[in-house]
Amino acid sequence: MYESEAAETPTKADVVVIGAGIVGLAVARELLLRRPGSSVVVLEREDDVGFHQTGHNSGVIHAGIYYKPGSLKATLSRQGAAELYEYCEEKGIPARRAGKLIVALEDSELPGLAELERRGAANGVPGLRRLRKEELGEIEPHVTGVAALHSPATGVVDFQAVARAFGADVEASGGQVITGCEVGQVRDSDGGAVVRHAGGEIRSDSAVVCAGAWSDVQAVRAGDEEDPRILPFRGAWLKIRPERRNLVNGMVYPVPDAGLPFLGVHFTRGIDDEVLIGPTALLVGARDAYELSTVRRRDVRSTLTWPGTYRMARKWWRTGAREMHHAARRPAMVLDAARYIPELKLEDVTAGPAGVRAQAVGRDGALVDDFVVTGTRRTLHVRNAPSPAATSSLPLARLIVDRAEASR
Repeated sequence: MYESEAAETPTKADVVVIGAGIVGLAVARELLLRRPGSSVVVLEREDDVGFHQTGHNSGVIHAGIYYKPGSLKATLSRQGAAELYEYCEEKGIPARRAGKLIVALEDSELPGLAELERRGAANGVPGLRRLRKEELGEIEPHVTGVAALHSPATGVVDFQAVARAFGADVEASGGQVITGCEVGQVRDSDGGAVVRHAGGEIRSDSAVVCAGAWSDVQAVRAGDEEDPRILPFRGAWLKIRPERRNLVNGMVYPVPDAGLPFLGVHFTRGIDDEVLIGPTALLVGARDAYELSTVRRRDVRSTLTWPGTYRMARKWWRTGAREMHHAARRPAMVLDAARYIPELKLEDVTAGPAGVRAQAVGRDGALVDDFVVTGTRRTLHVRNAPSPAATSSLPLARLIVDRAEASR
């Protein structure tokens, strides 16, 4: 479907987008919607689009419950979910409103649940309602708890399928998506940007960098500041065996730690009906460490030389120790999950997939929890696009293109 690096790569373009994840492709699509006939080129180092974070997640369409009212995440996830469902229906991409329960196991978690209810209401989450203990079984018969929030609008989809559809839209509008083409550096030049890649260079009026786990690397090479830096957290899931999938109808989540961007061990029935448990959140030695054995010296050096790494570790060492325990011992993770579904047993699960979350961490050790877009004169860098970036991809692309146009 896409051109490879072996194909003739243009030397000039109006805009070059670096990175063919769901955000990069949404940006390229938006550029062509606004300026039909313009030359837009997307460069992707992998052989397929949406390979990294887009293709290595549980596929949840977030309704906007967790996010601080007024934040970009809150606004864009609500808009994005509605637009994404509409887009998938138009393109024939399966997407299901599976529904989510956020469960309080004990009374001490009720204030946290109430805060989520307040945020969800402020963010306009459709259909959100509080359930009493005796009502949980109406939604999830095997779940236990003292109360819950039910979000019927939370859903599931294959985000890589969405990314491929975005890529097809780009090409149908005259743009190019070139895979197998790794970008070395993007820099400003007189009146434009120069993008150096494996086969040469492209001169363009501007460039938008959506490099995911490598976003900070590309930004610094372009002359942007070092802060924030990306730290890679590997998330591994377990899968419930097919004969026990009846334990979960949709999604079951805990009341999360308000200070962390991670949502804790949860259950997700995906668009393929696989039921995942997890994920873990383990700091690893490579930005593409889908296997724990993958370690890259430059990534280890980047993590260990960043002052924010140690400041983060001092604050969250207890959480880190728990995540290491879950990652090292399957029974520990199952035991944690079984607090919500007591019928779950160790023999009900098997190893599942893994992904790597590109977590932006400030020099002060703060875990950056909202979208961050920065720029030089002719290049715009999406420095942090964590979940719910995939859910928010269509309105997020409009925001990014707005900023790109404003900087010209």
